[in-house]
Amino acid sequence: MNWQGDKVDAGDYLKVAACTAVMGQSVLSLALTAQPTVKLQAVMAGIYLAVKFTAPAFIWGILFTTSRTTYPAPSYGTYLKRQTPTLFLPTAIWTVFYLWLMPGVQQHGTAHSWGSFIWQGVSGNAAPHLWYNTMMLQFILLMPIFWWLRGRVNRPQAAKRWGWSIGGLYVLAIVGFTRWVYPNDHFAHWYLLDRVFPGFLLYAILGVLCWRYWPAWQRWLSRYWSLLVLMACVAWVVQNWTLRQWGTTIDLAHTSYYLPATVVFDLSVIGLVLAFAGYQIRRRSRSLGVVHGLAQLAYPSYLANVFWLQLIWRGGGAALTRAHLGLGILVCYGLTWIVSFSFSALIAQSIDLIKWRKQPWTERNR
Repeated sequence: MNWQGDKVDAGDYLKVAACTAVMGQSVLSLALTAQPTVKLQAVMAGIYLAVKFTAPAFIWGILFTTSRTTYPAPSYGTYLKRQTPTLFLPTAIWTVFYLWLMPGVQQHGTAHSWGSFIWQGVSGNAAPHLWYNTMMLQFILLMPIFWWLRGRVNRPQAAKRWGWSIGGLYVLAIVGFTRWVYPNDHFAHWYLLDRVFPGFLLYAILGVLCWRYWPAWQRWLSRYWSLLVLMACVAWVVQNWTLRQWGTTIDLAHTSYYLPATVVFDLSVIGLVLAFAGYQIRRRSRSLGVVHGLAQLAYPSYLANVFWLQLIWRGGGAALTRAHLGLGILVCYGLTWIVSFSFSALIAQSIDLIKWRKQPWTERNR
């Protein structure tokens, strides 16, 4: 595992921020089952919406870093071979783990046959957070398309055309979703929209363009970051108002990444994270190595976080949260983050040690 700061990039900052925030979403969703007062539910919903930028940030960060690390593009077979031990294999292991050992955390039904078992795994219903996984891995498989795009945007004008075109199409899709899907009483039945890549294609393309023209992005972000703060605050208020239209009792299932305010909020927060990343990288901050190391652990930590949270919740977290809501949330969140990243670091170090021991004696003692 590499903790050297010279290999850090803005994608690392996005992945660490997204992983940290998604754990907060998991804790808040579970804490709502403790049946807090309506006033406290509103506060928790506000915090939940403040960290609901995770899926777009993950996609943007993955495409940014992968665009950098696969230049020039390798063969597709070589690329998939590299991704298997770090992405596909951990995904399969943790999915089976949740299905067999924690069937109670499944979403949209429970597996009762081999067919439903496979469906729950493939659809991302094996655990509350695995829908991210189903959607994100599609972008990994489709990476040759983004390599092609990377070659097409070798001039600023071409990059702007691509950016405005996908942006225009995305606006039309969001308008259609807001008019015909979100107000529907059967909105929850449309959950599979979150499982397919077109809904998050905007963030993938912007991730590629951001890497391709990183200096220009940094000049703009360093100049207008205060505007992004204002946009994020306004969008957050609108998100809260929209959620409250469903009723006094908060149901987080009525939030969506496809609402206009959520899109504005996500883009604003991602821009702020990128601005901070650029500032840290320019001044060669001492924390660069830590960020890069955490970014390498972000994906396995994200996969494991619900498992550890469930153990913490059943081991006393639930009782503490019911007695002292704020303290319970903080303790459950802190322990989940620490244990998830620590366990991932332990596994990574063990793998590195195994690889080292397999090397010839002369290689190990150079």
